[in-house]
Amino acid sequence: MATGDGRDGIQSADKVLALYQELRLRGVSHLNDVFRELGLDPEESEQWGAELAALGLIVPTGSTHATRADLQSDAWQPGPDAVAAVDPEIALLRMLQRERERLREHLDESDRTYSALETLAGRFLRAGSLNGSEVEVEILEDYGRIQQVLEDITDVIRHDLTSMHVTALVREVADRVLSRDRRQIDNGVRIRAIYHQRITTSPEAVEMLRRRVEAGVEIRLSPAVPMNMIIADQQFAVLPVHPDDRAAGAILARGPALVRSYLALYEHCWHAATPYGDDVAPELGGDGLTEQQRAALKMLASGMKDEKVARNLGVSLRTVSRMLSELMQEMGASSRFEAGVRAQRLGWLD
Repeated sequence: MATGDGRDGIQSADKVLALYQELRLRGVSHLNDVFRELGLDPEESEQWGAELAALGLIVPTGSTHATRADLQSDAWQPGPDAVAAVDPEIALLRMLQRERERLREHLDESDRTYSALETLAGRFLRAGSLNGSEVEVEILEDYGRIQQVLEDITDVIRHDLTSMHVTALVREVADRVLSRDRRQIDNGVRIRAIYHQRITTSPEAVEMLRRRVEAGVEIRLSPAVPMNMIIADQQFAVLPVHPDDRAAGAILARGPALVRSYLALYEHCWHAATPYGDDVAPELGGDGLTEQQRAALKMLASGMKDEKVARNLGVSLRTVSRMLSELMQEMGASSRFEAGVRAQRLGWLD
C-alpha cells in the first residue's frame, strides 16, 4: 500500500485504504464506476487500483456467478474492469504461497545445477589437473578447435601468459589479441611475447607491436624463434605438431610437470632476446667498454658470482656491483644474467 514520509504520502495511503474499504463494502464492483462515484482523479485511481491488485487485495472477476458448465465451455468471461475485494488475511496467505512456490522452483534449479557440477567434477575433471601430478597431451587438427582452445585458455589465466611467434599476427587476429591483452592486464595478468626480429620490416607489424606495448605487454625481438608457442600459468601449453608445417595442427599440453619444460625453453629464448624499442645495436654497442667492464661481462655471462668477479678483477665487491648496475642500465637488461647473455649476443665480448 502506498506510503510516504510527508503529508502527501499519508493522504495517498489514506485514499488507497478508503478505496479498498469501499470495494469491500460493494463486493463485486466495476473500478471505473467506483472511481467516478467517489470523484477520484483518474490517473491516481488507476495507480491505486494497480497497487491493490499487486497486493492481491482485489482480483478480476465477473458481475455474475458462473456455472461449472460456463467455465468448462469458456462461455463466462470477467468484465473489463470488474473486481472483487479479497480479505487481507487471504491476500497475505496467497502471497506467502506464491513466494514458497518461487523458492521451491529456485531450490529445484539449484539442485539441478549442483548435480551438473558434480557430474562435471566427478566424470570429466582429472584429479591430476588439480594437484599437478598428471600430464595430458591432445592433438588439435581442426583450426576452429585450435582457436576455441586458445580462447578457453586465455579466459582462465590468472597470473602469466607467455608466447613466441615466428611471424606477425594477421590484422584480424591482432585486434582480437589486443582486446584480450587489455582485459587480462586489467585483471593483473603478466603478458610476455617474443617475435622474430624480421617482422619489424612490416609497418603493420610495427604498429601492432606498438599498440601491445602501450597496453602493457612486454615484448622482445629475437633473430631466431624456434616455433610458435603459448604458455598459460604453467598449466597449459599450445605448440605446433610440426614447427615447419602450420597446417599439421597443434599440440595442447596440460599439467605443470610437462609445461614447466616448455617454460624453461621459453625463458632461455626470453633472456636471449632484445626488448622491443631498445636502442642498443650491435654495430654501436661495446666500443666504449673498458677492459675491466668487458672482463666483468664475460664472467657474468658464464654465471660467476659477484664475489668471485671482484676477486678476479682485484676490486671491491661494491665496485663490481656499481659497475654491473651501470652496464645493466645502459643495456636495458632486467637482470645481471640477462646483461651477460645480451652482451655475448651483441658481440661485445668477442
